[in-house]
Amino acid sequence: MPDVVPTPRELEALKVLWRQGPATVREVYQGLGPREGELAYTTVLSLLQTMEQKGLVGHESAGKAYAYFAKVRRDSVFRKLAGGFLDQVFDGAMGEYVARALQSRKPSVAELEELEAMIAEAKKLALGRGGKGGTK
Repeated sequence: MPDVVPTPRELEALKVLWRQGPATVREVYQGLGPREGELAYTTVLSLLQTMEQKGLVGHESAGKAYAYFAKVRRDSVFRKLAGGFLDQVFDGAMGEYVARALQSRKPSVAELEELEAMIAEAKKLALGRGGKGGTK
């Protein structure tokens, strides 16, 4: 993955491509669901071209149009964004990060169980490394 963090608008376009797979500019434009006057077709074209220069997307010929596809994985991008947010906002304090996330929304029981499973797995990995302290 290129060492590029997508802008908020680029992330929106990537989400469309991750959800739909390869898509034309028009399909990405429609997937973004712009409101009247908010976003022009040509702006989406420019956005995808910029994203291609950054290595976030690629394209292939689809008849008369290009079909753009994500060259970066969703999990990798989200991991990078979450890590950057953790460092920038919480100075790496993971406990506070998780506490604030839990305070901002009321998680379902299923979500809490999923979090518990993730914590248990992370704990196993940390113990396997012989560490007790947090690492970034």
